[in-house]
Parts: sequence; C-alpha cells; structure tokens
Amino acid sequence: GWFGMTDVPAVILAGGRATRMGGGDKALLPLKSATLLDHVLLRLRPQVGDIAINANGDPARFEAFGLPVLPDSVTDHPGPLAGVLAGLDWAAGLGAEAVITVAADTPFFPSDLTERLATLDQPLVLAATRDDSGRLWRHPTFGLWPVALRDDLRSALNDGVRKVVQWTDRHDGRFAEFPDEAAFFNVNTPEDLARAEAMT
Repeated sequence: GWFGMTDVPAVILAGGRATRMGGGDKALLPLKSATLLDHVLLRLRPQVGDIAINANGDPARFEAFGLPVLPDSVTDHPGPLAGVLAGLDWAAGLGAEAVITVAADTPFFPSDLTERLATLDQPLVLAATRDDSGRLWRHPTFGLWPVALRDDLRSALNDGVRKVVQWTDRHDGRFAEFPDEAAFFNVNTPEDLARAEAMT
C-alpha cells in the first residue's frame, strides 16, 4: 500500500436516521450484550489508527465511547458523502493522507477491510461484492478516501451531488472485491436486528 495502513484514521458513519427502526440512532441499538457501534469498533480497531464517529445532533449520546464526534460539515443531511467530507476534514487536521469509512449499522464487515482496500494501490477505493449471478454490488459507505479530494467533494456537495458513486466515478474510483457478501449485511429493520443476533 502507499502508506502505513494500520495508521490510517477511520470514521464510522453513524449519521443515518433509523427511520425503519422507529427513529433514533442505529449505532446505539443493542446487539447481544453490546451496541451495534461496539461490534463495529471491535472489528475496526485492529485495522486502523485514530477513530471518529460521524453523527449529527447532541454528541453527548456517544460520550461513553470516548471518540471524537464529527457533525456533517454540509447542512441538510445530504447522505453519506457529507459524513465522508467531515471525515476527510478531520483526517486533514491529523496530517493524514486518507481516511477509511465504515457504516455504523454493518456489524460483520470484513476484518481485512483496510488491507483489501489498500491492495489496489489507488487513492480512491470502495468495497464491493458479487452475487451468485456475478453482478457487482457496491458498498459505498466502506471506502478509502484521499484527503486531497476534500475540497472537490465539498464543491460537489454544494452543487447538489448526493450519490456516492456519482462522485467517485468522476475521480476514477475503483472497487475492491470482497468474497463474502454476508459481511456487508446491514441492520435496517427490527427483523434485521434479530438476524444479526443470530449471526453473532
């Protein structure tokens, strides 16, 4: 890879509103004896350096985790890209060249996420899997993002770009393929949470 990967900072994207769960923070939902966020942190910590949480509203609700909470730097909640931008701005302040993002509602993501994203030796890489028919499924909340593109992303968001791949395609974003589609299972509904319980 092009830098010491286990040193790369990471941001957990927890900005989504859990509308299908009845509101609140998906990240703080209970899974076994912990929260979804605890499970995400357990997988993430060995893979990265500094960690922050991207979430809007009162940061005190994440106090127990002892991590910086970064609100979106662009208002009106324009989706995950605003969280990516908040992460890039934070990473720039740390002097880092890139940031890794993971989703707060995906507790089983690969333990070699960082490694595989870095293997392509590209500045901008998103995770993807293939289904049985060979179709590529993109997981745009899991990626490696170069700090050098943060001002471009800021302009794109201000111009109304909302879809992650709409922006990453402009910058020759590549996809790192992961063999296990189930690893990217994410919790959206109470049924999903029950499934996650069974998977832990």
